[in-house]
Amino acid sequence: MSQAFFDTNVVLYLLSADQQKASAAEALIASGGVVSVQVLNEAASVCLRKLKLPWSEVHELLEAVKACCDVLPLSLAVHERALYLAERYQLSFYDALVCSAARGADVKTLYSEDMQDGLVIGSLTIENPFRQSGSAAK
Repeated sequence: MSQAFFDTNVVLYLLSADQQKASAAEALIASGGVVSVQVLNEAASVCLRKLKLPWSEVHELLEAVKACCDVLPLSLAVHERALYLAERYQLSFYDALVCSAARGADVKTLYSEDMQDGLVIGSLTIENPFRQSGSAAK
């Protein structure tokens, strides 16, 4: 069982001007974990569209994440489980896809700043790694 799954917002905090959050994200990701292709796609999209980063920096970010994390493909099973999770837990469909991928990866923790901190979905717990003091949880 891998330790944790990282949501897109945690990956993007690697680029943050907020040093506490950037350092916490770096420490978490450096310790290893799992992301999905969806997380990489969303990070690339935000980097290009919102942050206006050059392609070289986008590639650098994604390579750094892929060097530390296992990357799961999207599959029909992930999609179908996400439909159930979105309805059952009232999640946005894209958040449900992340949760579905995390459940498929058999991790205990999904780190996300955007989802409900403490929400338990089966054996998966969502944790905000930036809550309170701004330091990484666990």
